[in-house]
Amino acid sequence: MAAPNSNDAANAGASGTAPAGEEDTSIEALARRVQEHMTLASNPTARRHKFWETQPVGQFRDAADTSLPNGPIEPPTPLSEVRADPYPLPAAFEWLTCDLDDDALLADLYSLLAHNYVEDDENMFRFNYSPAFLRWALKPPSFFRAWHIGVRAKESKKLVAFISGVPARIRARDDVVRMAEINFLCVHKKLRSKRLAPVLIREVTRRVHQENIWQAAYTAGVVLPTPITTCRYWHRSLNPKKLIDVGFSRLGPRMTMSRTVRLYKLPDAPLTPGFRRMELRDVAAVTRLLRAYLARFVVAPDFDEVDVEHWLLPQEDVVDSYLVESPETHEVTDFCSFYTLPSSVLNNATYSTLKAAYSYYNVSTKTPLQQLMNDALIVAKQKNYDVFNALDVMENESFLKELKFGPGDGQLHYYLYNYRIRHGIKPSELGLVLL
Repeated sequence: MAAPNSNDAANAGASGTAPAGEEDTSIEALARRVQEHMTLASNPTARRHKFWETQPVGQFRDAADTSLPNGPIEPPTPLSEVRADPYPLPAAFEWLTCDLDDDALLADLYSLLAHNYVEDDENMFRFNYSPAFLRWALKPPSFFRAWHIGVRAKESKKLVAFISGVPARIRARDDVVRMAEINFLCVHKKLRSKRLAPVLIREVTRRVHQENIWQAAYTAGVVLPTPITTCRYWHRSLNPKKLIDVGFSRLGPRMTMSRTVRLYKLPDAPLTPGFRRMELRDVAAVTRLLRAYLARFVVAPDFDEVDVEHWLLPQEDVVDSYLVESPETHEVTDFCSFYTLPSSVLNNATYSTLKAAYSYYNVSTKTPLQQLMNDALIVAKQKNYDVFNALDVMENESFLKELKFGPGDGQLHYYLYNYRIRHGIKPSELGLVLL
């Protein structure tokens, strides 16, 4: 159904190269390939995506067609016509529906992702989702175990690939749509030539359709047909010396290490009166704040109290949430949150892990957003995070520069499967954060 932030996933079926032994060696074919190469060099969106061009997603060729409506691209198929059997795999592999309550299987999934999932372009850092994070991310209310899809080697029983979906309600303009959020598409590095990613995508699509769900949301670090918006990560140093030592950031021109440390220094404690950690008793108040705030955006989750309790109630080293409770009225007026996603530091003799906080959902009604997020930075520093990351979605752009965030190198593209948002949207019109 979708591609998360995985190089193998993102390129599923994207190559325009003919299989070995099938090249057309005619002069016309050679000229055509030269012309295609020149076109791709000048216009990356012209790149062929053979797999995605067969899927019900926005296509680059349709971008200028104003007659296409917003909403589903294809109607639902009768459930009786949804394929009943899993898609075939290469002979050496078999499907595995993953039980994440099984500690041994969860450990296998953690190991697969920790060694084979998303890396930066320079191969210096790799995401390191903790087992507790994976259970939180993959077992929301009403999750479907069948959507936790593994591939293992028949002989060794080793887990070699994975893709997941979780159910969600996402509002697109005025329509609340049942969707799957697709994530964690990962294929072992030694098996990238086996073309497992397209099969995984087809299989999760089949299983989602079996639940009468026909739309999905996903992200990728590369351009596929066709993003509804493109966001950028911004980074705020909390431990600048370590970030510089591991190569995550550099000393600025004419800056010394001591001056850099002073530049990013934060107060010892939050400054806003009534700023405290969220508790179970706050779920109803936070839900009201969040629903009112997310209504401003073109695409956003449709959270209820059950969702808020799962996604935002604090769990140590998984998700942190804080709010402002008026000392006078005891009204909950503001809310901020971040989740924990460390990265493994590769090939560094001193450090093995970078502890990163990622901005999640934030709502400001009485406390200025910049002040609220400064308090979030302070508590993250207190909890020994090295860096605080934020996408330029929702109203985040209003505080990024003022709070000394710097823009990152990469971009994150958001996609909807079988749902068209005509003309796309700005990052500031997006109210959805995918893990």
